[in-house]
Amino acid sequence: MKPQFERVAIPEGCSIRVLNRRVSEIPFEWHHHPECELTLTLNSHGLRFIGDHVGAYDAHDLVLVPPNMPHTWASRAALDEASPQVAVVVWFTEAWGRQLASTCPEYAALPALLRRASSGLHFPPAAGRMMESRLSELLSPSASDRLRATLEVLMQLAEMEAVPLATTPQKAAFFKADESAQLNRVLEFLHNHFAEPVRIREVSAAGNMSERSLHRLFVRHVGENVTDYLNRLRIGRACMSLVETDRPVGLIAADTGFSNLSNFNRRFRALRHVSPKEFRRLYSKGHVLPDLNEFALTRRSPSLEKPKKKPTAREGLS
Repeated sequence: MKPQFERVAIPEGCSIRVLNRRVSEIPFEWHHHPECELTLTLNSHGLRFIGDHVGAYDAHDLVLVPPNMPHTWASRAALDEASPQVAVVVWFTEAWGRQLASTCPEYAALPALLRRASSGLHFPPAAGRMMESRLSELLSPSASDRLRATLEVLMQLAEMEAVPLATTPQKAAFFKADESAQLNRVLEFLHNHFAEPVRIREVSAAGNMSERSLHRLFVRHVGENVTDYLNRLRIGRACMSLVETDRPVGLIAADTGFSNLSNFNRRFRALRHVSPKEFRRLYSKGHVLPDLNEFALTRRSPSLEKPKKKPTAREGLS
């Protein structure tokens, strides 16, 4: 089973990214990314998959995943059925951690923690409770508060015992460096131009590759074709506008790259299982909805679905 590539976008001007994911269940989404990931799972129990490790998890599950190691959690049930299941995820690059340690001797323990995490590390429940106690800072609107809390959590974890998970440490990425650079250029182009009419030849040019090579690269590492990814990106941005503004649905459709309102409604329903108006109504009443961030994994990995018909070489994406 090939893991899906997840593009983690660390905000400009920030060293880390924190996600507070609250869902009715945590689905199996086998994926990988070049960033380190610290994940605290709350109000949930089920199975944890880290590399070749498969094990049960329960309350206050805390794991540090190394770069490029495939991983996922899959819940069986919430511990408290009246509340959502929660995954608090902190992403940061290994290079950032090592550079910080080389610049500030106070953080000299970080490289050792990252080396220990080459197989994935599972920390005791006490560590999970320690991180939970810092949630107000980790989820603060202030970037400096989030960074300070993350550093304090990592430094405490560096002094704790932890259990290695995978039997084989992660040493190699799932694609060559040149492929990684090409894919990042393509993803950056899509995220910068999603609201415009986009053609496959423009996407290919951004990656400096042929249209056929683009399709192979995208399906191999992202798990879906460019068209499906672009639609998910546009719908994700539309969800954010629906809950953050009172703009009419028709204008939101146009703002996110859909020139046809009926096409927007159809694609929105296919991904969110409700209409845009119903999505806005449910959110306003406090119903638990899928994560609104377009970069987050919010559904079963497309690489696990039945293969879709391949687009033609001159496929239009607008």
